[in-house]
Amino acid sequence: MPLFKNYFFDSKTQILVWKITETYDELFNGVVLNMKNRERLNGMKSELHQRGFLSVRKLLQEAGYNDLELYYDEFGKPNLKDGTFISITHSHEFSAIIISDKPVGVDIELYREKIIRIADKFISSEAQFLTIDDKEAYIKKLTAIWGAKEAIFKIQNERGISFKKHITVLPFELQEIKTTANLTFGAVQKQFHVFYESVENFGLVYAFEKEG
Repeated sequence: MPLFKNYFFDSKTQILVWKITETYDELFNGVVLNMKNRERLNGMKSELHQRGFLSVRKLLQEAGYNDLELYYDEFGKPNLKDGTFISITHSHEFSAIIISDKPVGVDIELYREKIIRIADKFISSEAQFLTIDDKEAYIKKLTAIWGAKEAIFKIQNERGISFKKHITVLPFELQEIKTTANLTFGAVQKQFHVFYESVENFGLVYAFEKEG
């Protein structure tokens, strides 16, 4: 399937989503890869991960870039050579990228009950506004919280950051489609705008650091 979703959050922030229905060969034959990423691709044991990796390159091309303009720093964070900020995510049959003039993070996750079992590993004060009365809504809220913390981690990208101890998501309702989160890590104290939405049976979350 071609591009699933492509829209601008603001004049300089573009979000693109791909639904992965193509075969490995269809994806591989439609992208350009540098030699290092060809090696990375060949080293992946799962074809699902390979297709996710390749679909991200399709999204890059949709945004006017290609794999030759993408590089990873020493911490594994993706960067574009022209200085534009990028964040990347893929899960099962969806992948997404966000490109912006400011630091940004993105995460996409399948809604599934498993997140209930592992919630105590990443929530702390958020438990105060969570209820399990409506299981579907509970799963979506937990997924939004996880996605927010993952997106913020991608922005800050420092070893030692704990989702549970250092990142706090403030109370929100699903219909609001946005919330705020705080990062407190050593001398670092930052606040982030968080936005979330559903893409079929997945939660898509992206975050920006608050300015000023």
